[in-house]
Amino acid sequence: MPDPDHTYRDALPDGPVRGRGAGINPGNRFEDIRLHVLGEHLDQRRIEAPEGEQSRTRVIPDSTRTLINRVDSPDLPFHWTVNPYRGCEHGCIYCYARPGHEYLSMSCGLDFETVILAKHDAPELLRRELSHTSWRGEAIMFSGVTDPYQPLERELRITRRCLEVCHEVRQPVWMITKNHLITRDIDLLSGLSRDGAAAAAVSLTTLDPALAAKMEPRASGPSARLRAIRELASAGIPVTVMTAPIIPRINDHEIPALLAAAAEAGATSAGYVLLRLPHQIKDLFLDWLARHFPDRAAHAESLIRQTRGGELYEPGFFTRQRGEGPMAEQIRRVFDLFAKKHGLVKARRTLNSAGFRRPDATPGQFSLFDF
Repeated sequence: MPDPDHTYRDALPDGPVRGRGAGINPGNRFEDIRLHVLGEHLDQRRIEAPEGEQSRTRVIPDSTRTLINRVDSPDLPFHWTVNPYRGCEHGCIYCYARPGHEYLSMSCGLDFETVILAKHDAPELLRRELSHTSWRGEAIMFSGVTDPYQPLERELRITRRCLEVCHEVRQPVWMITKNHLITRDIDLLSGLSRDGAAAAAVSLTTLDPALAAKMEPRASGPSARLRAIRELASAGIPVTVMTAPIIPRINDHEIPALLAAAAEAGATSAGYVLLRLPHQIKDLFLDWLARHFPDRAAHAESLIRQTRGGELYEPGFFTRQRGEGPMAEQIRRVFDLFAKKHGLVKARRTLNSAGFRRPDATPGQFSLFDF
């Protein structure tokens, strides 16, 4: 029987894990049986690998049979999404999509960023669903719960092939990412943009490369994201900068500099979201905060709670994005002031679906009734 004086943790492996955001793999909230690891064992592993352990990415084929997802949240500016992947290698510690992996009998911790489900047949599914007579060419967001340009996309090219379908049929698309890889697809996006059928949003959370490496270890660095904004804007593709999430005591002081840099690079509008910590992301984030910022962890947690009525998260529509209370109001005022100063107050572009041409399910063919 284990010694009751030992510390137990829902973790395997426990930090540091090189190149990953989460340092723990908390048990699935839907399962009663969980694996616990003796703290003594974890301490020994830290001694043996002081620079951290490697954790390889595993790709699993996703057998989903539908691709376009309806979004009914009243506080989101889009109604349809396509997610070429489930899970995300970027490993952003704060990612609100992490709990989705728990529906797959995995953890929202390291599993989310190391076990990626890839929808290899997504382009074929997309073509089939765009061919339905009920589809009216409404704008689609790439993506809602993953990053369509995470590192795996460089090799798998699933997002690229989906965009080729959209370009062929003039399907309007919004792209949101924190990876410079989006510039690979400027040829397709600029073609759609000439018809008013494409726009992009680039997430920019910090200008500090060291902080970015801690928060978003496998995403493009700040300078590469600014280059992406510049290249997209130069190609005539409207770009919104998303300073999201804003984390009190971690990156909130950077709001003026972030907006200035994005405007200089060519962004024309801006948005932000306050840190969101649904379900077990709370545990992941607090563990990360204590490991990387022990000097300010307690203060940061206190400020976060001040924006959520004393809790770490409040899921109500609209307030979940902005929070409430004096701290949340201060963040809003600073953001609004500097967004206005740098000309980033334009409304997000409404995409034009007038050019949409419904395809047949067979590539390269269109219905006779679409002309």
